Amino acid sequence: MRINLLLITVFISIIIYANVDEEHGIVGLTKRDGGIGCICHYFSPTDSVKIWIEGPDSVLVSDSVHYKLLMTGGPAVAGGFNIASYFGELDSTDTLTHIIDGELTHTSPNLFSNDTVKWNFLYVAPDSSVTDTIYSVGNSVNLDGIPSDLDQWNFGENFVIQIFDNPVKVNEEKIQPEQFVLLQNYPNPFNPTTKICWQSGLSGKQTMKVYDVSGKEITTLVDDYLSKGQHQVTFNAFNLPSGIYFYRLEVKGFTQTNKMILLK
Repeated sequence: MRINLLLITVFISIIIYANVDEEHGIVGLTKRDGGIGCICHYFSPTDSVKIWIEGPDSVLVSDSVHYKLLMTGGPAVAGGFNIASYFGELDSTDTLTHIIDGELTHTSPNLFSNDTVKWNFLYVAPDSSVTDTIYSVGNSVNLDGIPSDLDQWNFGENFVIQIFDNPVKVNEEKIQPEQFVLLQNYPNPFNPTTKICWQSGLSGKQTMKVYDVSGKEITTLVDDYLSKGQHQVTFNAFNLPSGIYFYRLEVKGFTQTNKMILLK
């Protein structure tokens, strides 16, 4: 009798603490604040359930960047989740997710496809240089509507994001469009290749270099004498981690820098 009463008390505490609404999402369950996980389904996490986040591990201050949360394992019929961060803000990109008390969760169970379920979300970086962490927990369910040990859940690996000040000035020098135009790379975000195009109004030595968010030079794409006209170069980042990079064009005293995002 005492054990049953204890279980009832714990379950009520979980509901109050976690802001539970299984059909429309649940928050307060991640490790950010010592969360307890999805124990209304089963008391212990299951290692066979894998949850991870994909997206850049470096972001500029105040930038908005797209990420994905993915999950495999468990009954693999449908899934739900809870994501929280310390410093940045989270936001929805579609109707599959919404914000409750500053945390992101599902609006309804999302169906698995090819043994995997995924959600897209937006991370808005804080306005200062810090190291942030995104915490996650996911629940794989059989969709019978009954929370039980037939459902399985697990915590995701903490996803660390470095927030940087802009180390390279973008669009440093205003110039006449008929002289020089550095276009936005395409596609952007990209994986792992992207094309960079520009219009040169003068002939001369032209240099195109790529930098990471710390300002470190990654590679030189072009360093040659080019005639005036349209030019194009392909950047292959197969050996680089996801993140924000900059490409800079220099020619006859003109310099312009644009930002691009590698998303693997």
